[in-house]
Amino acid sequence: MITNEQREKLRGWFAGRLPEDVYASLLDVTVDREEITVVGRIPEPHLAGDASAAEKEAAVEGRIQEFRERTRDDRIAVAREAESRFGKKVSWGVECDGTRALFTHVAAPVMTRLRQPERQVLDTLIAGGVARSRSEALAWCVRLVQRHADDWLSDLRDSLEQVQRVRAQGPDAAPQQSEETESSDEGGGAQSD
Repeated sequence: MITNEQREKLRGWFAGRLPEDVYASLLDVTVDREEITVVGRIPEPHLAGDASAAEKEAAVEGRIQEFRERTRDDRIAVAREAESRFGKKVSWGVECDGTRALFTHVAAPVMTRLRQPERQVLDTLIAGGVARSRSEALAWCVRLVQRHADDWLSDLRDSLEQVQRVRAQGPDAAPQQSEETESSDEGGGAQSD
């Protein structure tokens, strides 16, 4: 689990390292075991005030594709440096006029053992045409929980960070300097190598 401080340093690194013309603003830098996902805002396309919803949607889609092609070399260079530095793959995304698009992101396999009632839920989603496989049904369930439990998940992540801070201060933490000095003075002094 990554701490808030580590997340802030990572976000700061990308904010400082990305060329200024890549994003209008950096929105989100998310990290897990496998991947760092960097999402930024890009300017929305300029359209006439009476543009239809279909025209706006197509213009946003076109702007996202233009961004992806225009910034590819810059993003690849930054990703290579970040992957070497942080040991994780880097994925990219944009937000334009309320539409978020991710590209080249990792789809990591996850193994789990499910009991029959849980498998039946997945099989029902398949039978209902919501998913084509148990894997796809499980991913659908995770997205549903994520959408409806964002506040709870955020509180849980904050609690886990507090647990990590308390563990770091526990009895297995590195000894303080004064304790090391006291222990070396006892028993007639320390031997040197």
